[in-house]
Amino acid sequence: MSVSFSHFSLPFSESSIARSVSLFPDAADNFQLLRGSRLVLYGGAGNFCWRFCGLKLRILKRLNIQQRSRKHVPANEFKSIKNQDKDQSEYPSRNLANDEQFSEAASTISLSNDSTEEHARATSQSKKSPLPSSQSAISKRPGISLEPSSSFVQTHSSNLNVDDHHRGPSLSIAIIGATGELARKKIFPALFALYYSGFLPENVGIFGYSRKDLTDEDLRSLIASTLTCRIDHQQNCGDKMDAFLSRTYYLNGGYDNKEGMSKLNARMEQIEGGYRANRIFYLSVPQEALLDVASSLADNAQTMKGWNRIIIEKPFGFDSLSSQLFTKSLLSKFEEKQIYRIDHLLGRNLIENLTVLRFSNLVFEPLWSRTYIRNVQVILSEDLSMQIGRYFDGYGVIRDIVHSHMLQTVALLAMEPPISLDGEDIRNEKVKVLRSIRKLEPSDVILGQYKSTSGEKVDVSLSSLTPTFFAAALYIDNARWDGVPFLIKAGVGLIKHRVEIRIQFNHVPGNIYRERIGHNTDLATNELILCDVPDEAILVKINNKIPGLGLQLDASELNLLYKDKYNIEVPDSYEHLLLDVIDGDNHLFLRSDELAAAWSILNPVLQEIDQNNIVPELYELGGRGPVGAYYLWAKHGVRWAED
Repeated sequence: MSVSFSHFSLPFSESSIARSVSLFPDAADNFQLLRGSRLVLYGGAGNFCWRFCGLKLRILKRLNIQQRSRKHVPANEFKSIKNQDKDQSEYPSRNLANDEQFSEAASTISLSNDSTEEHARATSQSKKSPLPSSQSAISKRPGISLEPSSSFVQTHSSNLNVDDHHRGPSLSIAIIGATGELARKKIFPALFALYYSGFLPENVGIFGYSRKDLTDEDLRSLIASTLTCRIDHQQNCGDKMDAFLSRTYYLNGGYDNKEGMSKLNARMEQIEGGYRANRIFYLSVPQEALLDVASSLADNAQTMKGWNRIIIEKPFGFDSLSSQLFTKSLLSKFEEKQIYRIDHLLGRNLIENLTVLRFSNLVFEPLWSRTYIRNVQVILSEDLSMQIGRYFDGYGVIRDIVHSHMLQTVALLAMEPPISLDGEDIRNEKVKVLRSIRKLEPSDVILGQYKSTSGEKVDVSLSSLTPTFFAAALYIDNARWDGVPFLIKAGVGLIKHRVEIRIQFNHVPGNIYRERIGHNTDLATNELILCDVPDEAILVKINNKIPGLGLQLDASELNLLYKDKYNIEVPDSYEHLLLDVIDGDNHLFLRSDELAAAWSILNPVLQEIDQNNIVPELYELGGRGPVGAYYLWAKHGVRWAED
C-alpha cells in the first residue's frame, strides 16, 4: 500500500505519547504512534506549520502551561502547573498502546526524498515555527520526554510504503506433521495459493514441525515441487514462491511432545521478534497421537500476544463415547471458539452455495418445505482414481464421510434461516436439524464393501466389517420436513466420481397434461440438481413443449455450467477452509454439540455392525454399488438417480 503525503517524524517515548494523546482525543487524526517510539504528524507540506502550531497550542492548553507570548522566547519563561482533575474527567484516558487502531499501524515507514533541496526547504520552514520553545518547555514536564535526535524533524513528500519484512510476522502458522502426505500435497500448496493471491500477510511465518531430522532448507526443498501458481494469473510466480519459501521454517520436535512444543514456541517467538502475532496450529497427525499433541501444544506453544486457533482433521473420534472423551479433554485446554474441526469436503463451492441459493433467491425459499419437496438426495461416489487413506480400515466410510460431510450437508439444506451470517448463528440452526433427525432403523440402512483382488490398485487390507458404501433414509421430525425422506449415499470404488444434491419436487396436483406425460410421472417431476463433480453446475429440470406441430412434452434442463459462465480457476477446498480459519469464520466447522448430535444418529448403526447384526453387502469394484440400495430407494418411493 502506498499513499502520497508529507509528514514529520519525531522521536517520542511511547509512554509520553500515550499520556498526551489520551488528553487530546481531537488531535488523534493528525498523528500516529509507530513502533520504535516515533510520532508521525501528517499534513500537506504547505500547511504543516499551522497544523503543528495548532496541535502545540492544544497541548499547552490542556496541560495548563502558561504562554506569555506567541513570539519566540526562551523556553524557561514557560511555567507548567498541575493538570486539573476536571481535565482528566473530561477526557478519559485512552491508552494508545492498547488501541488497535494505532498498535496495528505499520511498524516500518520506508521513506525516500524527492529531492535534497525540498528537504532543506522544509527543514528551514520548521525552524521558523515555535517548535523549539514548546520542546524545551514540555521536556521539563515529568513523564514527558523529547529525546534529541539528529533527525528530529524530517519532512518528505514521497510515497509511503509499509514494509514489515524486517519485523516479526503478524501471523504464524504451524503445521504439526509437516512431512506427512497431507501437509505436502494439500496444506502447504493451499497456504502458498493464499499467499500468492494476497490473502496472507507478506511477512507471514510458516513453521513445519515433525520428528524427522531436517533443516529449513530441507523442508523448503521437500515442498517446493508441490507449489503451483494460479493458472489465470501467474505474474511474479517465481518471486512469490521464493518469498514464501524464505518465510518457511522447520523444527524437529523429537518424541517428547512437551519439550518439542516448547522448542516450537521458542522458535516462533524468535521469528516473531517480540511483536504481537496470532498463531494457527494445524494438527495433521494420526488420531492416536492427537490428544497428546493438542495438550502439549496448549500448555507450551500458545502465544500470549494474540489469538490462538487449532485445526483438527477428521475423523473426530471412533464412536460417540470416544468422541465425547476427546472433546472433553480438548475443552479443558482450549475454548470452543479456538477449535476448528476441518473436513475438506465441506470446503467445496457447492456447500458454500447452498445457503446462497436458499436465502437470496425468492424463487426457492418459499418452496423449501414438505409442501412442495418430495425428497432430497445427497450423493457422493468416488471411483478407482480416489485413493483410500491407510486409516480407512477400522474407520470406514461412516466415520470418514457420512458423520461429517453427509450430515453437515443435510443440516445446511434443511436448517431454518439463521438470524445472520455469523458462524455461531448458522451453527445454532444446524444443530437443531441434527437433533431432529429420527433414530436410524437397521432396515433403513444399506452397507456395502467392494470386492477386490491383489491385482487391483486399491487397498486390499480392509477387514471383513469395514464398510466402503453407506446408504440410508433419514427423516427430520419437525414442521418443515415431516415425512420428507433425505436419502444419502456415500461410497468408494464405484463406477464414477460424482458429488451432487438432487431435490425432487412433488407432482403437479390435477395436472391437465398427465395424458401427454405418460405413465412414468417421475420423468416429469421438477427437480433442482446441484452438481459439483465432474462439472460444477446448477440444473433445473422442467417440462417443456417440443417445437413443431402437435403437442409433445419433453423434460428439459435449464443449465448453469460454471466453467462456461465463470472463466476462473476454482480454489481448492483447503484454501477456502484455511482462509475461513484465518478470518475466524467457523460456520463450516463442526462445533462440539454438532459433533455429539451427529454421533447420536450413527451410533446405533455402529453398534449393530460391532455386534455383527449388519453385514456389508459385497459389490463389484468399479460397479454401481450394492443392489440393496436400489430397493431402499424404491421402498421410500424414490427413483434411483442414475436411472
